[in-house]
Amino acid sequence: MIEVNLQPGGKKRGSRGPRFSLRLPTLGGFSRDLWVVGSSVVVLAAVAIGSFLFITTSNFQGELEVRIEEARADSARYADLILQNDALLARRDSIAQRVEIIQEIDGDRYTWPHIMDEVARALPEYTWLTAILQVSLGEELQFRVEGRAGNPFALTRFMENLEASLFIRNVDLIATEQVIDEPGEGVRRVVYRFQVEALFERPPAELIETVPLFNATSAGR
Repeated sequence: MIEVNLQPGGKKRGSRGPRFSLRLPTLGGFSRDLWVVGSSVVVLAAVAIGSFLFITTSNFQGELEVRIEEARADSARYADLILQNDALLARRDSIAQRVEIIQEIDGDRYTWPHIMDEVARALPEYTWLTAILQVSLGEELQFRVEGRAGNPFALTRFMENLEASLFIRNVDLIATEQVIDEPGEGVRRVVYRFQVEALFERPPAELIETVPLFNATSAGR
């Protein structure tokens, strides 16, 4: 039987027997545990990642510092090598300049020996010389050869031999005449007195054949 209390403020009377509850248990506590666990995991992951990045960055920075020090050492070493190379180049240029000056002086020193040697080579039979003179003081050395020839053919041969020399050019016959030569003991002969002028020319280095002043045998003694 169901009783209904119609009086205001009245309390419902019910039976004091056992009651059955149909409510399901709530998950509030478990949800809070999940948030705590998740937050802890995130914090731990962040700390781990930060530690990893810090260690990695520190190692990379250390490697960079080592490489920078090595680069500085290499730069200092290369700078010294560059200075040494520049000093050697400057010394080489100085030596080359001195050698060039010495070669010029040496070449001018042997000018007259070359002229006399070439004139002697060009001298044919029945021809002899009386004088060799320098007739110009300009850049090109001009010289004159005076002598005697037994016949015109010897004089022509002498001029052709001079022109064929690598050290002589522009051979020109200045004067020639017949004269009486008296070598002595009553001997008299008709000869041709001549004057020949020419220019000295220094040939290219590749056309000159040089020989050592001392051979290996004499140098070793």
